[in-house]
Amino acid sequence: MATSPGEPEDILRPILNTSKKYYIAFGIAAAVALLWSAVYGWQLEEGLIVTNLADWGSGGGSPWGLYIGAFIWWVGIAHGGIILSAAVRLFGMKRYQPVARVAELLTLGALSMAGLYILVHMGRPDRLVLSVVPAYPWTVRTSPLAWDVTVITLYFVMTATYLGLTIRYDVYHLRDRLPDYLGPFYSLVTLGYSETEEEIIERMVWWLALGIIVLAPLLLHGGVIPWLFSLIPSMPGWDGGVQGPQFLTIALTSAIAGVIIISYALRWGYDWDHILTDAMFRGLTNWLGLFGLLFLWLQLQQVINGVFAEPVAGKTAMVARITQPYYIVAIGTVIVILAYVFAQAVDQRQFSLVRSLTASFLMLFATLTEKVLFVFEGLLYPHFSLYEAVPGHYFPSIVEFSSLAGTISLCTLFFLVIVKLFPVVELHAVEDHHDEHEHEAVHDEEVTS
Repeated sequence: MATSPGEPEDILRPILNTSKKYYIAFGIAAAVALLWSAVYGWQLEEGLIVTNLADWGSGGGSPWGLYIGAFIWWVGIAHGGIILSAAVRLFGMKRYQPVARVAELLTLGALSMAGLYILVHMGRPDRLVLSVVPAYPWTVRTSPLAWDVTVITLYFVMTATYLGLTIRYDVYHLRDRLPDYLGPFYSLVTLGYSETEEEIIERMVWWLALGIIVLAPLLLHGGVIPWLFSLIPSMPGWDGGVQGPQFLTIALTSAIAGVIIISYALRWGYDWDHILTDAMFRGLTNWLGLFGLLFLWLQLQQVINGVFAEPVAGKTAMVARITQPYYIVAIGTVIVILAYVFAQAVDQRQFSLVRSLTASFLMLFATLTEKVLFVFEGLLYPHFSLYEAVPGHYFPSIVEFSSLAGTISLCTLFFLVIVKLFPVVELHAVEDHHDEHEHEAVHDEEVTS
């Protein structure tokens, strides 16, 4: 049973109480993660031959596939999540304040999964230590992949700093209500804290949010990662200046869908209907529709240019992509989602949490499908020919699919551990909600008098 709106005890419920739902979710996620670890162990033993990745030419396939597509997808979710959180703080969007920390945690979890995919795709993780790390100081100036790792590391540090500053405030003010057995952890988190630093923290968080918003189109999913693809003219499936905004819209769409799903799980698990309100979910669904519409518009730009104005190689690559059944299903799914978003925006009676949640799951499926197709279709039709023409083909193996289930489960475990350590909804969010509720109550009483 939920307490009155906006009480701090609400956000402590996940830490103080462990329900059967929690144990079931933890058990399922842990089982899937362990199953994938066994499959990954098989890949380590046998090599990438157990996947459906292959070299050009005699291999007749693609050296990049679901692993790199999922890497881009996770990075997009992470970057979109931190942009969402930064926008909430920078522009004072109080309706979405309860999910600001969820978006920040999603960023950390998703960035970790993206980094894990780099190791998985290398085949031999020891190469990271033996080859990449020693060469990193001088390759960072010339290697686009080194810049990729640099940007991901930068935003991981910025997000962790951003999150750590706000957590200090919450832990300090809620310390007497938090469990004693976690005392050493909380002492470390609030080391050197004093109330005089609260104004300084608020300013620092604001400036960090501004930096993230400014850098988003330059270094985030609108910058370095799409440049890795769009600046390779020998790959007509990747070439083009539209990739930056396309990647950014997909990142924001995926992140909002992820935030909706996680927020719904928290609301369902902890009776947070009064904190994570229908109005907030309806607003997030509208934003999901807006960025989904931009995603479709930029897809249309690529398709029109690829089919009608590209050289033969470019047209071949685009036609191969848009005739893929998976691509048609993905784009059709986005169109159906947009139809629902438009309907519930016009008539609020069409809105429901179940429909919003379904739309979010389907949007994540669509964005992941588009990213995987973008990666391997871009590789299968190069301008040059290293071998005689051999028809390329690729479809992910069960080993690759298991990595997707495994990383989703690991990200789920990350959230399940975090909810037992500190509040995933900020104290400021419930304080503001409580103050607003009291103000409305006083106003109603005055009107009645």
